[in-house]
Amino acid sequence: MKHHRIVVGLSGGVDSAVTAHLLKKQGHEVLGIFMKNWEDDDDSEFCSSNIDFVDAAAVADVVGIEIEHVNFAADYKDRVFAEFLREYQGGRTPNPDILCNAEIKFKSFLDHAMRVGAERIATGHYARVRLNEATSLHELLKGLDNSKDQSYFLHRLNQAQLSKTLFPVGELLKTQVRQIAEDIGLPNAKKKDSTGICFIGERPFRDFLNRYISKEPGPIKDPTGRTIGKHVGLSFYTLGQRQGLGIGGIKEKGAQRGGGEHTPWFVARKDMEKNILWVVQGHDHPWLLSPQLEAADASWCSGKPPTTGPYAAKTRYRQADALCTLTRPNAAAFSLTFAQHQWAVTPGQSAVLYDGEVCLGGGVISSAVTLT
Repeated sequence: MKHHRIVVGLSGGVDSAVTAHLLKKQGHEVLGIFMKNWEDDDDSEFCSSNIDFVDAAAVADVVGIEIEHVNFAADYKDRVFAEFLREYQGGRTPNPDILCNAEIKFKSFLDHAMRVGAERIATGHYARVRLNEATSLHELLKGLDNSKDQSYFLHRLNQAQLSKTLFPVGELLKTQVRQIAEDIGLPNAKKKDSTGICFIGERPFRDFLNRYISKEPGPIKDPTGRTIGKHVGLSFYTLGQRQGLGIGGIKEKGAQRGGGEHTPWFVARKDMEKNILWVVQGHDHPWLLSPQLEAADASWCSGKPPTTGPYAAKTRYRQADALCTLTRPNAAAFSLTFAQHQWAVTPGQSAVLYDGEVCLGGGVISSAVTLT
């Protein structure tokens, strides 16, 4: 086996820690890099980069590798966070983790790693990369642990990025990763997985967004046009949202379209022009169901769009693969028609296409057809 100089993105979490250990065990020359990408209120309880760096340094000590602290905060603010805010201000719901991977972890970080003499980079993502001998293309595959698969977040990676990237824990189950961490005495073996915004941490989201986005309160209306409440600003809501609407006490008697007296309310539409938040009762209300979507800003792992035909897709992370037909694919956009209606398809989120275990790429949802 050929040994490489590999730079591992050490986040302070258990997955990247085990990644470094596995590569070192295989005989590679491994260097750890801790990425600092957020500086605003960095001393707050929600943004714990200092704590994470201490954990990453402790991991590097146990594994026996050097660690470097690199600041990409300016890149993050310009290329990820600014876009994140633009999308929210426009009434869409972006996925910053996808943009962060494409612009920071596999661009700024990859470029830095190459500058320090690395031949490969590695991260703790649950995904895999395979060289297809027949096509000479590097394929992005789902991680073997289906409950942890992160290929959805990585679908914008291109051939140049995939050819230089390793995902060692993508071959393992999360339980195996935890066990390895315990077996070698990693200090973060039991550290919980992070679930907050990429690099920004876990915090009250509406309060955080409120610091950066202007808000204009307006009416909340039901399908009959009746005003049943007041919203704090359309940017602060997402399709399918059930919590935090402030209308929990309002009940609609006489079940309507699957609704009923004790049926919860869901955000179904946002009229940016008239500043109206439309809500419906019932999880399966027609306004929440979409047979078709349009996606733009497409990115294909192979460098070119797949052919028209049947595939599977996810319109949000942790969703089961949904059978669909791809139509009008090109370098920039595509359409998907689903075999079964999809719930709360949300502009700004990503539609990611799969052919079996191979992630083909995807795009940002621009619009979705609903049943009424």
